[in-house]
Amino acid sequence: MEFYNQLNFSNLATLRDLYADNVEFIDPVHHICGLAALEQYFGHAYQNLQQCEFEMGAHGVGPHWGFVSWQMRFRHSAIGSGNLIVVDGTTELTYDAAGKIVRHRDYYDLTQMVYQHLPVIGWLTGKVRSRMAEA
Repeated sequence: MEFYNQLNFSNLATLRDLYADNVEFIDPVHHICGLAALEQYFGHAYQNLQQCEFEMGAHGVGPHWGFVSWQMRFRHSAIGSGNLIVVDGTTELTYDAAGKIVRHRDYYDLTQMVYQHLPVIGWLTGKVRSRMAEA
């Protein structure tokens, strides 16, 4: 969590300290293979990021694995008009013998992160949720 709370557009090269060259990164939108591709992804994601911080929840670590639940609070100019967005998620990690991350998988609600903050889609997803709750 400390690493990600310090990460920003100007220090993305520090990803090399944490991730192996052959890292596999998966989230609800992306499946990225390789450190160079991961750096490119974070470069794009952090380019217009105004604020991003994580708070750690439950977590555990084994010999070559780890998991952490988290809450991310962020502001991005392209999502929600730059207003604060709060997203709950969980990350599974797998480490190599050198202690670098070779697999990083994030689980989070894409509606909570993006869809509900878009004008038409937000209204539509709200309607769908309401209908499902009534069922």
